Amino acid sequence: MPAKDKPIPPSEWRTIVDNVPLVSVDLIVEHDDGVLLGKRENDPANGEWFVPGGTVLKNEARTEAVHRVAEEELGESVIIDEGLGTYEHFYDTSEIEGVDSKHYLATAYRCHLAHDEPTFSGDDQHSAFEVFHPPFNDLHPYVQQYLDDW
Repeated sequence: MPAKDKPIPPSEWRTIVDNVPLVSVDLIVEHDDGVLLGKRENDPANGEWFVPGGTVLKNEARTEAVHRVAEEELGESVIIDEGLGTYEHFYDTSEIEGVDSKHYLATAYRCHLAHDEPTFSGDDQHSAFEVFHPPFNDLHPYVQQYLDDW
């Protein structure tokens, strides 16, 4: 079985998060002349409007991860327009009890939805999705950095 099909046991995930940076992808999804953001329901960035994103699995190409994350978090397909580069995110919180920080190496991708009439199914990480239009104000600093580069 390919490693990307195996779930990581919680004790091993704790060790990983506590000791190494996580390789991830973040999606800057353009829609209706703005950018789609989700209201986070878990740490890090709980309560913030944030771009969809997720950890890259072993043996999974980053572009494959973009498509998987779009399906898992949005219930939608995306088309990748361009890579914006890799960003480093440091958080002083984690969703894991006893782990006081999280470190990501996130590659951001500018994308658009595969069709014009999306019906976002969402996931347990987001309470809502909303399209934000420029000028962008009062967003999480990491989201603001993406949007400044967008």
